[in-house]
Amino acid sequence: MTRVLVVEDDPQLVRALRINLQARKFDVESATDGSSALRLAAARKPDVILLDLGLPDMDGIEVIKGVRDWSRVPILVLSARHTSEDKIRALDAGADDYVTKPFSMDELLARLRAAVRRQEAAEPSQETVLVTTEDFTVDLVAKRVRRGGRDVRLTPTEWHLLEILITHPGRLISQRQLLLEVWGPTYGDKTNYLRVYMAQLRRKLEADPAHPRYLITEPGMGYRFEG
Repeated sequence: MTRVLVVEDDPQLVRALRINLQARKFDVESATDGSSALRLAAARKPDVILLDLGLPDMDGIEVIKGVRDWSRVPILVLSARHTSEDKIRALDAGADDYVTKPFSMDELLARLRAAVRRQEAAEPSQETVLVTTEDFTVDLVAKRVRRGGRDVRLTPTEWHLLEILITHPGRLISQRQLLLEVWGPTYGDKTNYLRVYMAQLRRKLEADPAHPRYLITEPGMGYRFEG
């Protein structure tokens, strides 16, 4: 079931969205302010976010930026702001679409479905979920790692960290993004966590952990996976 996070402080609109979304088999959660939205987004990992820009505690643009620090979840802005400048600011911050109020519920639902389809198309297909290197293989569906003909036991945290890196081969993933996505929004500066867990992964996967071939450090910036 597709999980939708509605971030809106108008209770009547939240009720209307909840009724329409649940009738179409969406799982709906809601937040009435930006702080709650950021906490829920990190904890619940929604499949799509519907976001009002006019929130009581912060501008919705800041919510977009906060989510984009660690996630590519589709964000659809719902706003009474009609100017091109507002739309550009939201899109530049990382929003995927912009719907002005008042809006047609049918149009909103069509845009939401389109955003979910785009996200699903961007994810690895079932045919490409086995990552193979000269030293180990990773099955993203079974969540299984094998090296030298044997299963490698990874902790949930080690697995999450490895999964993010290998699904973005060759791409530098910032320290902050990894910390936020694996540990949550209160751990954005705990770079020592990354050093410890990356060392553990290298011991389990690399032929020479001191000179890694696959799990590469970019000093002061982040990490990347080279297949």
